[in-house]
Amino acid sequence: MSAPIEARSLLILGLGNVLCGDDGLGVAAVELLRRQYRVPERVRVVDGGTLGLALLSQFAPTDDAILVDAVQTDDPPGSLVRLEGDEVGPAVRSRLSCHQVGVADLLEALRWLGSYPRRVILVGLVPETLEVRVARSATIEQRLPRLVERIVNEAHQFGFELLPKTDDETAVFGGSGAAGRALGL
Repeated sequence: MSAPIEARSLLILGLGNVLCGDDGLGVAAVELLRRQYRVPERVRVVDGGTLGLALLSQFAPTDDAILVDAVQTDDPPGSLVRLEGDEVGPAVRSRLSCHQVGVADLLEALRWLGSYPRRVILVGLVPETLEVRVARSATIEQRLPRLVERIVNEAHQFGFELLPKTDDETAVFGGSGAAGRALGL
């Protein structure tokens, strides 16, 4: 039996290594989401980086999860990728970038512990480069706002409203954004 919608929770988990070019796009996307949207109480937006099994506690309690990451496919760089349900497990074993083993282990551990979320979606972009560098490619930078919109739409499909922040709220959160840009966020 699923929890009533007003009692459910959502985890939005940004994954990736910000030191490997476009691999850090999941982390950058959740930071952009936090900067631009008000997040309701039952939604947690987490920068999971490359922590793998260390993220187990972030899933307790979580009814639904949106994983955000770079996903390697044959599509052109910057293409939006969306996988759900049974498609997610195999994808994290074969299509994610340099931290894929940690994500696959995390999902398997959640199953083993009986803590696997009711619904899991993986959204991301096809990376252009995974070479060691802090900056992301221009292709990915240009597509990040669209990825954030997709995350907001997915959250809406789960029954959670993330509303845009006002200009005043955005200014308080991010300032000029220079520090974030210096870190590749």
